[in-house]
Amino acid sequence: MDYVPNSDADRAAMLEAIGVQSVDDLFRDVPAAYRYPHLDLPAPASEMEVLRELQMLSEEDVDLNHAACFLGAGAYFHFIPSVVDFVISRSEFYTAYTPYQAEISQGTLQATFEYQSMICALTGMEVANASHYDGATSTAEAVIMALNVHRRRRHKVVMSPTVHPQYRDVVRTYTQGMELAVVGDDRLDHDVDELAMLCDEDTACVVVQSPDFLGRVIAPDRMRSLADSVHRHGALLVVVANPIALGMLKPPGECGADIVVGEGQALGNALSFGGPYLGFFACRQEHVRRASGRIVGETVDVEGRRGYVLTLSAREQHIRRERATSNICTNQALNALAAAVYMSAMGRRGLRRVAELCYHKAHYAAAEIDKLPGYSVWSDDFFHEFVVRCPRPVDEINRYLLNEWGIIGGYDLGRDYPELARHMLLCVTETNSRDDIEDLVEALRELGEEGVS
Repeated sequence: MDYVPNSDADRAAMLEAIGVQSVDDLFRDVPAAYRYPHLDLPAPASEMEVLRELQMLSEEDVDLNHAACFLGAGAYFHFIPSVVDFVISRSEFYTAYTPYQAEISQGTLQATFEYQSMICALTGMEVANASHYDGATSTAEAVIMALNVHRRRRHKVVMSPTVHPQYRDVVRTYTQGMELAVVGDDRLDHDVDELAMLCDEDTACVVVQSPDFLGRVIAPDRMRSLADSVHRHGALLVVVANPIALGMLKPPGECGADIVVGEGQALGNALSFGGPYLGFFACRQEHVRRASGRIVGETVDVEGRRGYVLTLSAREQHIRRERATSNICTNQALNALAAAVYMSAMGRRGLRRVAELCYHKAHYAAAEIDKLPGYSVWSDDFFHEFVVRCPRPVDEINRYLLNEWGIIGGYDLGRDYPELARHMLLCVTETNSRDDIEDLVEALRELGEEGVS
């Protein structure tokens, strides 16, 4: 039955308080002809009939269980072990929120602590928090943290043009209204060495991504050289990383990074039509008090037994309000739990195996596509995404791939980089079989021979 909380007397009192006679008066500015439009709704149907119709509609959709996918650009289709959904679907985790009362939240707190520990091991950092909304917000929070480390006395951020475009947009959104100059991302030809040259005594941080948005990996020696140059100016180095790639690549923390952030969706979280996602955030111990988000710490109770608590929380907005260093006052606990279960299930060797499969399958696909007339692959220093110069507009190619082959193609880089029109970003993960890759190559070859209708 319907629940209507307001009685007639309640409604009369509220209308009197705002100075109107009836509810209709609230909509006086809406023309009468549009206040109660006729809705052309279908006839009533039973639950069984509605479910049948919805099932028929769903079967018209394209899903990744029935179509090979080569689309990445920040959101990736990986295999998720069944144990992940089994654990996060348990009611004690699924319905839990922020564990303010440690005495009744030890399970959630320990799971979060383990997540933080594994993120530290993966990134080579000393401290990790309990997660942000996504990779974009964790990147923006890293910039805010760098500004706070320098007590807002520095007014410049150097950002690579190959940091994810949406991450760069969010950084600008977070920092609007500040006396801050974001430089370095206006020209695609800026490389790591040129970014270092843009760093000076007014720079709070330098932000780079590896693998970057174009899939390319910054070699450890170049990353270390960049870190040394940044540190000579007293600035911090922020690295946006792919957690799956860290299964086989040298951790940014071992290359001199001060803050490591990124999107953790690939760690056991489904694509989910764009969210909710998981932003991981790790930093050096010396900067922990200026880190945003929640941190779970390990302690002992009065009887000496191990326990877990939210620690260093005085900096949070829910306590400090306008004096807080960040507006983040929640976290993606369930997504972080999924990541923790995924990393635990895969283990060090399993995560490395996934990374190796992604790497070798992507390089096989790139080598085969590079042989095709009219197509060329940019470089070979990539992890599992690579740029392909195409003979036709990318949207035409993607329509052909989907309509004729049932393949979800790559990302049109011309959307973010006008100079990369007719360039496609292709992604290959462990879920792509050899047959998938060969079908993609054959479709691209056929496209070149027959054209697009």
